[in-house]
Amino acid sequence: MTATPSVARRSIQSVNPYQNEVLREVPAMSDEEADRAVDQAQRAFQEWRWLPAGERAQVVRRAADLMQQRRDEFARTATLEMGKLIEESYGEVDLVVDILRYYAEQGPELLADEPIAVDEGTAVVTNRPLGVLLGIMPWNYPFYQVARFAAPNLVAGNTILLKHASNCPQSALALEQLFRDAGAPTGVYTNLFVRGSAIGQIIDNSLVQGVSLTGSDRAGASAAERAGRRIDKTVLELGGSDPFIVLDGRDFDRTIDAAVVGRLGNMGQSCVSAKRMIVVSDVYDEFVDRLRRRFEALTPGDPMDPATTLGPLSSEQAAENLVSQIRDTVAEGATLVTGGRRIDRPGAFVEPTILTDVRPGMRAYHEELFGPAAVVYQVADDDEAVGLANDSQYGLGGVVMCRDLDRAHRVAERLDTGMVWVNHPTSSRPELPFGGIKRSGYGRELSDLGIKEFVNQKLVRTFPTTSAIGFAQG
Repeated sequence: MTATPSVARRSIQSVNPYQNEVLREVPAMSDEEADRAVDQAQRAFQEWRWLPAGERAQVVRRAADLMQQRRDEFARTATLEMGKLIEESYGEVDLVVDILRYYAEQGPELLADEPIAVDEGTAVVTNRPLGVLLGIMPWNYPFYQVARFAAPNLVAGNTILLKHASNCPQSALALEQLFRDAGAPTGVYTNLFVRGSAIGQIIDNSLVQGVSLTGSDRAGASAAERAGRRIDKTVLELGGSDPFIVLDGRDFDRTIDAAVVGRLGNMGQSCVSAKRMIVVSDVYDEFVDRLRRRFEALTPGDPMDPATTLGPLSSEQAAENLVSQIRDTVAEGATLVTGGRRIDRPGAFVEPTILTDVRPGMRAYHEELFGPAAVVYQVADDDEAVGLANDSQYGLGGVVMCRDLDRAHRVAERLDTGMVWVNHPTSSRPELPFGGIKRSGYGRELSDLGIKEFVNQKLVRTFPTTSAIGFAQG
């Protein structure tokens, strides 16, 4: 059955982008059902918050063990729903297991009371949960994006309402079942199968204490504005147009490998993809030529087949949007080195694309290209590389490739981004903070920082009963 978009449909559809077939339909919640889910999450919070952090962590630990056991099932679901290469789906599942285990093992200690040295009595900062949190998640990493939000906050004692991307209902169901099977009480982790237009109503609910959104900067601005009316805490991980800076030609094979992985991982559908490749003049021509050859050697096909090296984009709409951006940029004067068209086969396939001679005012200069398309710039020196890298509305991640580590670190220090990776494509690990600045959002996920975004860091100051009473200030 071929997918037919419908604004008025009352179900959430799972569509396989490799064959453009509807896999499953999940009924959309009514407004009343969504309100009841919020009420249930609040009731669950009143008990969940008072469990020892170690007991909450055990639920997350069991979820990690179960996901490891269901590795094949989860990987196949991700590939079916958004077209991810099966090898990459396995990699995503493994990373989620690591995240769950990290917070299961480290979370209670990260939440421990923090004493402050004072001249008299004691002072301690306690980390206490806020309450019901709403997570609004994208489709490109249907398990990883959820895990980095849910795992720390469940250990912290919050309860989770999860609005997944509308094209990933089977991934959403698998995660909800995972936490249920791990022992999470009813209401602690709940899917919200609602349309985007219903999100505002949920944010407005007085029981919702915080919102975490991963997605576009437009979606983030809308959610933050709505939450801001209630003075609710928000964390936003939004778009990116990450620079990939090449400062020398040494270790060039490794540099090209990093460029291909950094740009084409997840078929380029990642906020931290290496979207803008900024290369010094003396190696620019060789870089473009070798990158072109690698792009043109990719094999499109079934993402379930390990031999496939080029999968589809997540949807027909995503493919058409990318081709439109490329077409407009070429019409504006850019050079199309390779690619730029739909591949003549069923599915949401786009040729791997390289653009050069892109200038300010062109679509590809200012917009995020979400797919297998790289823009390569030529620069004279480090200063020009930094200036070009920072000339962006986004500030998520960045990469610097250079054998001279002192030089690489000097450039990395000058980049206006939340993360910089030296001599490796931008990646993610549970112990490393993840997040950006500018229109890439604010707040941090993962690491010790991520578990404290949605807690009340409450000061408890205690004086001996024999101490003098001073004047109140503040």
